[in-house]
Amino acid sequence: MSDALTRFHPQIEAWFHDELGSPTDVQEQSWPVIERGEHALITAPTGSGKTLTAFLWSINRCLVGDLEPGSTRVLYISPLKALNNDIQRNLVGPLGALRQRASDAGSPFPDIRVQTRSGDTDAGDHHRMLRQSPAGNTHHNP
Repeated sequence: MSDALTRFHPQIEAWFHDELGSPTDVQEQSWPVIERGEHALITAPTGSGKTLTAFLWSINRCLVGDLEPGSTRVLYISPLKALNNDIQRNLVGPLGALRQRASDAGSPFPDIRVQTRSGDTDAGDHHRMLRQSPAGNTHHNP
């Protein structure tokens, strides 16, 4: 297994290895930077794993308890509205697979949810997002 994967919780490490194989070059280079809390600008070709490059460390932090559930902890701003659904799909699939593996092993997995919002988001959906964020916080607006 990749040295970059050994930074992650064993559930994530095993899932990644089983489902995706080895990390891409951009993942190998980016995860240590992200782990240290440094700023990173990640550019790479389509299909190189940028979504997991950006989010997997945060998922790991939720799994190991470094980030408590109940509020929005990761906000990703995409410069292209057309990418929102791709980014959401590229997160929902792995989260579902990790959740299922944890369930099969009798292990807990944090309730991590994903939402997208753009200028075209319906006003009703926008208000629901304000009341109930993806992380489960309840917001009361005056």
